[in-house]
Amino acid sequence: MRTLKTGMLLTGLTLLLVLGGRAFAGPQGMTFGLVLAVAMNGFAYFFSDKIALKSSGAQPVTREQAPRLYAVMERLAAKGNLPMPKLYVIPQAAPNAFATGRNPSHASVAATEGLLELMTDDELEGVIAHELSHVRNYDILTTSIAATLAGAITWIASIARWGFIFGGMGGRDERRGGGLGALLMILVAPLAAMIIQLGISRQREYAADAAGARLVGQPYGLISALEKLGAYNKRIPMDNVSPASAPLYIVMPLSAGSMLGGLFSTHPPLSERIEALRQMTITR
Repeated sequence: MRTLKTGMLLTGLTLLLVLGGRAFAGPQGMTFGLVLAVAMNGFAYFFSDKIALKSSGAQPVTREQAPRLYAVMERLAAKGNLPMPKLYVIPQAAPNAFATGRNPSHASVAATEGLLELMTDDELEGVIAHELSHVRNYDILTTSIAATLAGAITWIASIARWGFIFGGMGGRDERRGGGLGALLMILVAPLAAMIIQLGISRQREYAADAAGARLVGQPYGLISALEKLGAYNKRIPMDNVSPASAPLYIVMPLSAGSMLGGLFSTHPPLSERIEALRQMTITR
């Protein structure tokens, strides 16, 4: 069901792109904007892992430096029939973790020092299973496609907005009412694209929670981990988290003084994620 919802949201983005492109600049403008967005997001797809790891300050660790993390990762990767990802530790006191990489063969998992210190073995296993599920579900690919479509919509809307400002759009179509429709698309399309993109990200979090619980064999460790993550991240802010990499984390990292509205959060409310996991114990 989560996969179906994600597919429907991606379809919605595609339709929004087609309708917006036609309203803004016609088929040629839509094609040019889409090609540019694909090129930009193609770069992000192939290099986003390096960007995310560098921006977070993650440092590669050996088995000797993080034996507990390696033991959990090796056990779950073998259980999920996945290649062993590269492991990193982020020098942050707030507990958190993220996975990145375009496919299972090019995956990396980073955990903060706070996560390794505060989580019990069962909780750490739940977090790592969640991150491995992102890798196994090719979530980086899904989010890259969504970013490509949303980026194209935003880019075309920006070009059209400047066209209206400098009188480059309108003419006879505007007198017939077409200009009004294009103007509405300029205002509405980017916001709609962002909301749909956030919806895709939220669906991926629910799916990774469920898949992670199935990989471990029970949801209790992840439930406890999410409860602890929510409590500690309210008290311990993370420093220097870029807006681009923040959605990758298992819970949205909060910087000192930051406030994020629920509507525009890339993550579902923790209470809803926990409740969904608890329901798994009833339906299993």
